[in-house]
Amino acid sequence: MIKPISFFTGTLLLLSACASSATKQVKQERLTDCVNPFIGTAYHGHTYPGAVFPFGQIQLSPDNGTQGWDWCSGYHYSDSIVAGFSHMHLSGTGIGDLADISFLPVTTDVNFTEGEKNSDFVSRYAGRYSHSQEVANPGYYAMTLKNNGVKAEFTVTERAGLHRYSFPEGSQNNLIINLGFAINWDKPYQTSIQLVDSSLVTGSRLSHGWAADQHVYFAVRFSAPVSGSGISNVGGEGRSVAFLKFSKKQVMAKVGVSSVSIENALANLDVSLPGWDFETTRKAASDAWEKELSKIRIQTNDTRQKTIFYTSLYHTMVAPALFSDSNGEFKGVKGDLQKAGGYNRYTVFSLWDTYRALHPLFTLTQQPKVNDMVKSMLDHYRQTGLLPLWELEGNETFCMVGNHSIPVIAEALLKGIGDFDHQLAFEAMKVTSMHDRDGMGLYDKLGYMPADKVQQSVAKSLEVAIDDWCVAAVAQKLGKTADAAYFGKRAESFRAYFDKETRFMRGKLSNGQWTTPFDPAFSKHEGSDYTEGNGWQYLWLVPQNVPGLIDLLGGKEPFADKLDQLFKVEEGVKGKEASSDISGLIGAYAHGNEPGHHTTFLFNYAGRAWRTQELNRQIQTTMYTDKPDGLCGNEDCGQMSAWYVFSAMGFYPVNPSDLTYQFGSPLVQEAKLEVKPGKYFTVKAPNASVANKYIHGVKLNGQVLNRTFITHQEIMDGGTLEFTMGSEPNKNLFK
Repeated sequence: MIKPISFFTGTLLLLSACASSATKQVKQERLTDCVNPFIGTAYHGHTYPGAVFPFGQIQLSPDNGTQGWDWCSGYHYSDSIVAGFSHMHLSGTGIGDLADISFLPVTTDVNFTEGEKNSDFVSRYAGRYSHSQEVANPGYYAMTLKNNGVKAEFTVTERAGLHRYSFPEGSQNNLIINLGFAINWDKPYQTSIQLVDSSLVTGSRLSHGWAADQHVYFAVRFSAPVSGSGISNVGGEGRSVAFLKFSKKQVMAKVGVSSVSIENALANLDVSLPGWDFETTRKAASDAWEKELSKIRIQTNDTRQKTIFYTSLYHTMVAPALFSDSNGEFKGVKGDLQKAGGYNRYTVFSLWDTYRALHPLFTLTQQPKVNDMVKSMLDHYRQTGLLPLWELEGNETFCMVGNHSIPVIAEALLKGIGDFDHQLAFEAMKVTSMHDRDGMGLYDKLGYMPADKVQQSVAKSLEVAIDDWCVAAVAQKLGKTADAAYFGKRAESFRAYFDKETRFMRGKLSNGQWTTPFDPAFSKHEGSDYTEGNGWQYLWLVPQNVPGLIDLLGGKEPFADKLDQLFKVEEGVKGKEASSDISGLIGAYAHGNEPGHHTTFLFNYAGRAWRTQELNRQIQTTMYTDKPDGLCGNEDCGQMSAWYVFSAMGFYPVNPSDLTYQFGSPLVQEAKLEVKPGKYFTVKAPNASVANKYIHGVKLNGQVLNRTFITHQEIMDGGTLEFTMGSEPNKNLFK
């Protein structure tokens, strides 16, 4: 499943720093030393190692210039070529958008040729590197190029990137700014670069890609004057490139971006990064990360676990990213000027993935940002009449299935977070739920989506039913009883897909017949009844009504037996065209993809909590490692990592909006969450270990808990949850 690769010296040094900190007093511990940004850059993790500020506007990272699915973030650990360092990146997605405004230091003459191919540009100018010449820490990235000796260093503020290039003696000191040679999957249709004066360059890059119409305006201030330059449109107005010459051996560049204008990019730059002190800026970025990471302090006997935990926590805070400028302005969905009043507008909402655990984690640790994110979604509704599905840089990508802004908004409303307009929120949820899109009209009319009219009908309907439960819960909260009844009924639509004979969720045709032939292990990327999955995996996607699913399967014992089969199927996935997203397999369970992330916790509902504990320990210790290939599937903007953060602490939001968290198997000996400034919720499992994976008892504030869950309010009230762990299952606990 995971192909181990050798680890590199820089990370061993990082790990030793983390290990040494464990021997010091807690007040001296630096949690940023425990973060390894290279985790997830190999295999199918699709992460990037570059410099980023928590939830910041800039993601400054290297790009290999290599096409292919595993280079979606621009970088893959198997590569050794760098085509540039660009300012915007996606963490762990399956599509290679962004990688915008690319810089590359070179020490030779630069000449661009009209109509030059991308491959020619890369072969002539791209740098070479080895991993021993890379350093990555939160807020800082550095690479020394083997072919020309240039040391390139990067750090960030909330809205700006700071570069520092150290050129070797005896070389030319040149910098290429690339807007045209593709290092990602999109296509620029209009670009420009202007040398405003000897120390200021501005420009723009407008492109079509996954973000249908992305606008990036930029401004660059240099610490040294430009002594020579050349600007070319090598393939028309969509492919502007420039080279800049410097007489200084060390050159710094400050870069700001905006979706609105060059003026806003310049303002973002000057407001966020007024000075030129690289080390002070680097320390400020590290301190910002330290503050965020400190919101959960863990104690563990295994320094590798600490690295995995804090790298996971780090990965949960690189997206969503700031989208509004320092003056509140941002590009509207239709290309017009919009302005966020009194909040920060965010972008990069991978909601099909992140509604499951990432956003629930934010409700514990990032409540002010939850408020801003909900307002960002409601802004999208104001502009388009619908809530976002997968919003990227002011564009709706219409990617994936369901309407999963809804559980995020519902969760915030039901948990009492923020000052957003509750009536507007409900209106947006209801309108989006009733909109006839992607089979929704048939779903509302027939109670299911016919497989002969709607592809991936089972997955789409099951996901929408989860959203419907959330709408019903919010309606009930707001006293809208008729709406609560209506959407509560729709939330039960999963029953229409259950086939009593095969005991799976199956596609149903317009005439009411099941789709045939049927093999629950068969998966097909296109034209299937499921989305990136199969019948085994989608049977369990009813987190809003697990007791109802138990009844369909004949009661707790048959349910638990069937669930156990999921993890023991010999051939869990069949089909030559199965999605590459189906990874991290235990039987037919696929931890590398999000629809199954709650599944192990379902044993709790059927009297076999020990099995939940057993499987969670297996996943924690085999699907997550401290190596570059340490993720068993796409990171997906923080969801894979959020699962680990929750699970290592011992609980997980099976239904993110029902205000409870199911117990799993705590891996760390202690986790202290700062749920409000100066207020903490502490989880203790002093004898937890790889072997001691079974819960033998639970106490909340000294009182025995005879249930498999804790409530959101109990966490927010502070206090202590204590687990007693053992190496043998306690099968009578939680019966």
